[in-house]
Amino acid sequence: MPTLEDYRHLSTGKVRDLYEVDDELLLMVASDRISAYDYVLPTPIPDKGRVLTAMSVFWFELLGDVVPNHVVSYDDPRIPDEVRGRALLVRKLQMLPVECVARGYLTGSGLTDYQRTGEVCGIALPPGLTEASMLPEPIFTPASKAEQGEHDENVSFDEVARTIGAPLAEKLRELSITLYERAAAHALTRSMLVADTKLEFGLLGDTIVLGDELVTPDSSRFWPSFGYRVGQVQPSFDKQYVRDWLTSPESGWDRHSGEQPPPLPDNVVGATRSRYIEAYQLISGRPFSSWIH
Repeated sequence: MPTLEDYRHLSTGKVRDLYEVDDELLLMVASDRISAYDYVLPTPIPDKGRVLTAMSVFWFELLGDVVPNHVVSYDDPRIPDEVRGRALLVRKLQMLPVECVARGYLTGSGLTDYQRTGEVCGIALPPGLTEASMLPEPIFTPASKAEQGEHDENVSFDEVARTIGAPLAEKLRELSITLYERAAAHALTRSMLVADTKLEFGLLGDTIVLGDELVTPDSSRFWPSFGYRVGQVQPSFDKQYVRDWLTSPESGWDRHSGEQPPPLPDNVVGATRSRYIEAYQLISGRPFSSWIH
């Protein structure tokens, strides 16, 4: 049975570590690290890596007819025991340098852009929208893929087209909207709204392949549909809970100070873990206890 030391370590991201298995395959390991405001926080969230992996596997299976994805296996003898349940055996891709964000509701940086310009990523929206407003139709609001420690910046579709070419940009937009609509429709049957989600794509030869993670609490905003109210911040099943604590007076941290965030208190860690697990169980209909250890 292989161990992680048997594979060449390629990179460490905010949450994931990549290892080379062979010329065609990678091991993508999700850690329990959590990031917010472009910082990796000093306090991990227990079981977070397993939740992200289980959730991604659920969506990759459910949405596999929309676009090919990079997953080869989540339960394979080439996956070391030490990372079972939070690692995927995946195909090597030529990743595209754009964060593909699809939004169905106005919040976060999209709301900030709208309040300043009436637009999000160059897309004009109707007047009078507010926090958590449902958009007339989902929109594609890409972002530049920043280096770790740098901030992803919202960009226009035209800028994406200039970077990777218009035909590929148009295909990414189409796929992102379709995946978002399909995921949101399923989640709604489970009493959950998907406000937005971030996707990443790569190329395998000439084929567009969905990579990274898929509609997880790290890459998406999940809101309970039964408590949804326009004009107010929604309760969430994602890392917004951590962001809210970091920007509260209790944390004592100024996100614009340039200083590292403080450790998370035990109650925030526990509540975040519970929210992630509950999101997985609600959306998938599967008990988290049955996911591989």
